[in-house]
Amino acid sequence: MQEVALFLSAFLAATILPFSSELAFVTALANGMNPLSALIAASCGNVLAVSLNYAFGYFLGEKSHAKLHKSKSGRKALYYGHKYQYFALALSPLPLIGDPLTLVAGVLKTNFWLFLAIAGTLRILRYLLLTLMV
Repeated sequence: MQEVALFLSAFLAATILPFSSELAFVTALANGMNPLSALIAASCGNVLAVSLNYAFGYFLGEKSHAKLHKSKSGRKALYYGHKYQYFALALSPLPLIGDPLTLVAGVLKTNFWLFLAIAGTLRILRYLLLTLMV
């Protein structure tokens, strides 16, 4: 049951909802949850949610691209977005800015497998680091 709760908290935290999965993760560990189970549950929930963010961005991207191409600042944003998209994904585990970056990766049609390798790995590493700290 703890695994399901942790999965859901990690999933919700990776959406645009203002929610902290780290607090739920550390609390679960402090209450005696098996660290490997906690790591797997939180990582799966978080990676699934960022993949869903990517999918939303990907399928809503055409409309966004058309609007952005209409203005000079929009074209500039697209240019820099395409140029630095993989570097920006390094920031995806950060609070506040990370989850919108995963949506933008979809809008920019970033290669999904590279997206998953970067964003997914960093999110798993974040939980692994928390496990080692607690």
